[in-house]
Amino acid sequence: MGRGRAKAKQVKVARQLKYNGGNTDLDRLKSELGVSDPAGDDYDAYDELAEKYADYADDGAEDRKDGTTGR
Repeated sequence: MGRGRAKAKQVKVARQLKYNGGNTDLDRLKSELGVSDPAGDDYDAYDELAEKYADYADDGAEDRKDGTTGR
């Protein structure tokens, strides 16, 4: 027991050494972490949702329950 926490610490230190040397390869880090490119289809999906729910957005002129106006 307790090996998971120690291993996580080792992985964290190894990543810091690997990527914080001044010449960080961000593309390689993204691929290692499994992060997708946000400039792809994600923005299309956001635009579709924004259009779909645009009618529900308020203009911020009405007062909210907490006394703020939304601006």
